[in-house]
Amino acid sequence: MDRVQTGVRIEKRILKVLKAVAAEKEMSLGDLLEGVCLHAFEGKPAFGPDSLNQIAQLKKLFGLDLTAADSHLLREKGSS
Repeated sequence: MDRVQTGVRIEKRILKVLKAVAAEKEMSLGDLLEGVCLHAFEGKPAFGPDSLNQIAQLKKLFGLDLTAADSHLLREKGSS
């Protein structure tokens, strides 16, 4: 397996939630993202009920009100 360092832009509240989930699971952010992607590629849920409850609490804590329906609407500031 080869890993590469990459720079991505991500909505800041989403990043805060992801970092908190990774910390709770004692894993790196990269490991968490790889796991989420691999689950999604197979059409499987990445998180169980306990994790989803934790994520809901973190979303409230960080003011994350975006949903999956918003995913294609996110744009860089200044772009149209």
